[in-house]
Amino acid sequence: MEKNNEKHFGLRVDGDILAKFRFACGYVGRSANSQIIQLMLKFISDYEKEHGKIELEK
Repeated sequence: MEKNNEKHFGLRVDGDILAKFRFACGYVGRSANSQIIQLMLKFISDYEKEHGKIELEK
């Protein structure tokens, strides 16, 4: 991921869910942020397999 293309994304989530998520992320050696990115990439990959590549306008 290019630093000049990084965007901030706020997320509202229940505190217990976040605490459990952070615990599980630590167990696999990832930060919560990097785990969310991995989940997003997997979701996009699955979507593109079913619906075709997403083309973004530049």
